[in-house]
Amino acid sequence: MQTVRLGMTGLEVTPLAYGTWQFGGDWGPVDERAAIEAIGRARTLGINFFDTAQAYGFGRSERLLGQALAADVRGSRDSVVIATKGGLRMDGGQLVRDSSPAWLRKGAEASLEALGTDHIDLYQVHWPDPQTPIGETAAGLAELVREGLIRHVGVSNYSTDQIEQFAAVLPVETIQPPYHLFRRDVEADLLPYAAAHDIGVLAYGPLAHGLLGGAITGATRFAAGDWRAHSPAFTGAGFARNLEVLEALRGFAADLGVTVAQLAVAWVLANPAVQVAVVGARTPAHLAESLGALDVALSPAELAGIDRIMAAAVPFGGPSPEMERRS
Repeated sequence: MQTVRLGMTGLEVTPLAYGTWQFGGDWGPVDERAAIEAIGRARTLGINFFDTAQAYGFGRSERLLGQALAADVRGSRDSVVIATKGGLRMDGGQLVRDSSPAWLRKGAEASLEALGTDHIDLYQVHWPDPQTPIGETAAGLAELVREGLIRHVGVSNYSTDQIEQFAAVLPVETIQPPYHLFRRDVEADLLPYAAAHDIGVLAYGPLAHGLLGGAITGATRFAAGDWRAHSPAFTGAGFARNLEVLEALRGFAADLGVTVAQLAVAWVLANPAVQVAVVGARTPAHLAESLGALDVALSPAELAGIDRIMAAAVPFGGPSPEMERRS
C-alpha cells in the first residue's frame, strides 16, 4: 500500500490508520479473538499505522493491539508504526484530564508494557489539561524522548494557541483533531497552521461517530451508556435534518460507484493538510470498505457538489472526557 510522510516526523505511514478505540470496551462487549483477527487482517491488507490510547479500556485496547502485532514487534519493529495517547486517568469513576509529567510518565510506561514494545513511535497528549501548564507537559515528554521511550510527540484536540505554547518547549510533530463532513471548524485555522508548520495531521472520526458509516437511521436506538443516546447530534430536529443530508450524500456516492463511508473518508483525505484518516473497524468487511476510499480521487467539481449538499447540514461535535463516567 502507498505510504505518506507524516509531517516533520519523517515516518512513512499508510494514509489509513487502524484506530482501536472500539476494543476498549466502553461501547459494549469486546470479542478479543475477533479483535486480534481484525488487527491482523489490517496488517495483511497492508496497513502499517495503528492508533490507540491508554484510556481505551486503560490497557485493554493496547494489550490487544500488542498481542496482534507481537510478531511484527519481535521480528521487524520498524515495519509497524504504533501511536498511542496519554493524559487521561480515572478519579472516582470520572474520566479526568491529567497531563502532568508524573502521570504522563506513568502512563507511557504502562502503555509500553501493554503494547509489549520498548518504544512508542508516536506519543500524543489526548486532551489539553487546564490544570497543568502546557510547558510542563511538553518538558515531561521531552524527557521521555531523551530516554528513548517515545520517538515522536503529538497532541490531540489542541487549538493552535495551545500548540504554540507547547512548541515553545518541544516541537509538536503531529496533531489529531476531529474532522468529518459535519465538523469542519478545523479548516479555518488548525489545518492551515499544520500545513504551514509541517505538522502531520491524523484526522479522527471521519465517519462522524457512525453517522456516515451507513447503518444509522432514524430508528436507531443507542445504549444508555452511549453518549450519542443523549447528544443533540443524534437526537431531535438537527439529527432529523442531518439524516436527510445523509440520504443526499448516499445518492451522490452511489453515482460515483462508492459507499457513503468511502466518500466520507475520501473527502477527509482530499484536504491537502491531512495525511491520515483514523478509522476503526470491528470486522474485516468494514475495514475493506474503508480501504476502498483510498481508490477514490474526488475532483474539484465533486468536492464542490459535496459542499452544496452539506450546506443544509447541522454541524455537531463529539464527546469529551467530562461526558464519560465509568463504574
